[in-house]
Amino acid sequence: MHNFNSGPAILPDEVLQQAQNSIHDFNDTGLSILEIGHRTAWFEDVLNEAISLVKELMQLGDEHAVLFLHGGASTQFMQVPMNLLDEKATAAYCDNGIWGSKAIKEAKLFGNVTVAASSKDKNHSYIPKNFFIPADAAYLHYTTNNTVEGTQWHHIPETPVPLVADMSSDIFSRPLAYKKFALIYAGAQKNMGAAGVNLVVVKKDILGKTKRAIPTILDYRNHIEAGSLLNTPPVFAVYVAMLTLRWIKKEGGLIEMEKRAKERADLFYKTLDSLSIFTPIVSKEDRSLMNATFKIEDEILEKRFLEECKHNGMVGIKGHRSVGGLRVSMYNALPMESVHALCELMSVFAQKKSK
Repeated sequence: MHNFNSGPAILPDEVLQQAQNSIHDFNDTGLSILEIGHRTAWFEDVLNEAISLVKELMQLGDEHAVLFLHGGASTQFMQVPMNLLDEKATAAYCDNGIWGSKAIKEAKLFGNVTVAASSKDKNHSYIPKNFFIPADAAYLHYTTNNTVEGTQWHHIPETPVPLVADMSSDIFSRPLAYKKFALIYAGAQKNMGAAGVNLVVVKKDILGKTKRAIPTILDYRNHIEAGSLLNTPPVFAVYVAMLTLRWIKKEGGLIEMEKRAKERADLFYKTLDSLSIFTPIVSKEDRSLMNATFKIEDEILEKRFLEECKHNGMVGIKGHRSVGGLRVSMYNALPMESVHALCELMSVFAQKKSK
């Protein structure tokens, strides 16, 4: 099978093998990873290694805390403004796709929101270059990679206010100046592991500045104090994330992940641009290295292409239900062989339909 799913997405084979073995016997304990207590030394070692790997890969120091939480990135749409935005204060948000729009909707429940930049005028097919950020904004929030629309920020926005980023679909795919961010969050199920856990990396000095009462389980400070053990964590998902982070480091870290991502994307987009039967959707300079979106104008032909993909063991190519079309997700663990196989299929399909 060639797994182009957008999430939950492909995992490295060795991570799957290690996780499988640990379901039966975790580290020769005689217990399954699904059975060990979350406050045992066994799991604390897993959690501590995962935290250490995050900091090492992102080159972060003690000023940032690393948390593994429940709820996925969608919970962070609410938890970020609850912790950072007072009722009468204003936050700036970039509206560059469905996930940014959802984040804006949740933030409005807690304070004022200014849309600093938007690509809505062209169905989110590009990344805007102009901003309006109020000088007194509590923070600027943006989604680094738009999974549904297939756009990606290839630079970090310059801003005088704290920077918050949803990195769910391109986390650990490239080196960035992560120290510039006040808060980063990401669902694990794209590049970092299995579904069920959410990574939050937060600069500690940004917390505790709002006046509102925050429920215990939603206050980042409580999770920092408890070391991500305020309540029972998703043990298995944290373990798979640790294995995946270990794999990323072993393979060469974020520099190598970016190199591979560019090789996959270069091959795919070169093929896409050479075949007139397929129509790219995103502006070239803003194309995502993770999620390529495109379409076939003839809907009948598009269905036939999806059938060909299925017949050839290629899954996850149908576009998101909200936009339709086609989408190819090329995350860290996707082998280059899968991209070659897809590009060959596209070329053969185009050649047949042109006759």
